[in-house]
Amino acid sequence: MLKEAIATRYITPLREGGSLPGLVEADDLGTYVMKFTGAGQGRKTLVAEVLCGELARRLGFRVPRLVTLDLDPVLGLGEPEQQVQDLLRASGGTNLGMDFLSGALGFDPLAFTVDPAEAGRIVWFDALINNVDRSWRNPNLLMWHGELWLIDHGATMIWHHNWPGAEKSAARPYDAADHALARFAPDLASAAADLAPRVTEDLLAEVTAEIPDVWLAGEPGFDTPDELRRAYARTLLARAAVIRDRIQGIK
Repeated sequence: MLKEAIATRYITPLREGGSLPGLVEADDLGTYVMKFTGAGQGRKTLVAEVLCGELARRLGFRVPRLVTLDLDPVLGLGEPEQQVQDLLRASGGTNLGMDFLSGALGFDPLAFTVDPAEAGRIVWFDALINNVDRSWRNPNLLMWHGELWLIDHGATMIWHHNWPGAEKSAARPYDAADHALARFAPDLASAAADLAPRVTEDLLAEVTAEIPDVWLAGEPGFDTPDELRRAYARTLLARAAVIRDRIQGIK
């Protein structure tokens, strides 16, 4: 399971995304970008963040450290904005924290270059998880200490919003034409040859085990959190075997 910490101070809202994440301090002396269970996108966004973030980390990508953050809603009592107060009150309990990368710059494909090997690996990974939120308009990539970091995977795996149709949805092609790294001649063949064999049943079991039970419990059609974990693993395992041939928009 992810490391656990307790949120001790709410610093400020971050308004770059639609879910209004917040910058918080925790009892482990860390500073985190906190994503809330009470946000409009709900707990499935946090499930996607953990599953895709931890899978990316194990495949060798740079991803901010993830922790669970326990939130006492009283932290919001002194907030001047009603929207923030409402969000904190609705998010008591287990939320998600991502290490705050102080000084990081948002990736601009016109200002930075990425070699074809790294571009290929990221595009292949985004195709695997069906990441529709890594476009040149909103790359969700950071440059930190001269290296590229992946963030914000909450909009991935669209199939988990409709499990009865998940198999059909997960079999669809991935359109990478607007991907933030499409201009860098991604080497997809090398990426697939390296990464696809590493997406195994054991690896996916390890990654899905990081997701807190409380975010998985009560999903219609599944009796237990572990049953739902296995559904995530099956879908990604099947997709990893074929996704290279279903990536569109990259020459």
